[in-house]
Amino acid sequence: MILKKTLIVLPFLLSGFCLSAQDRYAATISYDKKVAALDSVIMEQLLQEEEEEGDLYEGLYESWSDTKVNPYGVDVRSIKDSFAIDCSGYYPPSLGKVTSHFGPRRRSFHNGIDLKVQVGDTIRAAFDGVVRVRRYNKGGYGYFLVLRHKDGLETVYGHLSRFLVASNDAIKAGDPIALGGNTGRSTGPHLHFEVRFLGNPINPAKMFSFEDYLPLKEAYYVVRDETFEERLRYMGVRVKNASGKYANVDYYTVRKGDVLGRIASRNGISLSKLCQLNNIKSNSVIRPGQRLRLS
Repeated sequence: MILKKTLIVLPFLLSGFCLSAQDRYAATISYDKKVAALDSVIMEQLLQEEEEEGDLYEGLYESWSDTKVNPYGVDVRSIKDSFAIDCSGYYPPSLGKVTSHFGPRRRSFHNGIDLKVQVGDTIRAAFDGVVRVRRYNKGGYGYFLVLRHKDGLETVYGHLSRFLVASNDAIKAGDPIALGGNTGRSTGPHLHFEVRFLGNPINPAKMFSFEDYLPLKEAYYVVRDETFEERLRYMGVRVKNASGKYANVDYYTVRKGDVLGRIASRNGISLSKLCQLNNIKSNSVIRPGQRLRLS
């Protein structure tokens, strides 16, 4: 009798668990952008410039490889500050908890984070993009995917058991792309998830909450010493004031009638420094509502 009742109740418990997971995914897609520290104005401005002047990030990717995770050869020490990455379309690749963090290990560097999954769990695309790499790597990633997105961004998904997409497929954020697994160099089922900018890994925890399944901010600004702090230290590069630097960067919001020279003079910096900080030229068009980095 007890067994019979258990068999009756069990399907309801399982369905409740599935609904809970689905609700959390739904919450991610429909989250209230006002809750996060957002600045949609600058992203709208970037999109306007893309339409009027072409892709602002044209030239960031100079090669396409369907075999290498990082074919770009961009030294992290040479990356300029103040590229903006639009995180508003983020979708969590998995609902699993973090089991291993980004950063140095005993004799190596962990370029991503590990999320707990079971073999056969659905893995989803974090952003809209294109499948660039779909391969097997025996000594490392196992079955893995690399998806190319916009703004110099790519994501990597490792230790998969099965692919659900083909090379060069165009995918949308949230699309099923693979099944979780335990292939390659792995001590148990998990998803190895990386975020890379121009081929260089960024700590995903700086961009996303893996407890709330949301981006931390709608726009993430690449500031070299903050974004790549862990990697630079591992390489032996002396990093100045890296910890907390992202929170302390000063910005100026462009007003009607402003010009770059006047903004620089008013804020006590040179025009060349202002342009360098914002990766723009002295004759670049600026618009009301646009934010410019000052430090």
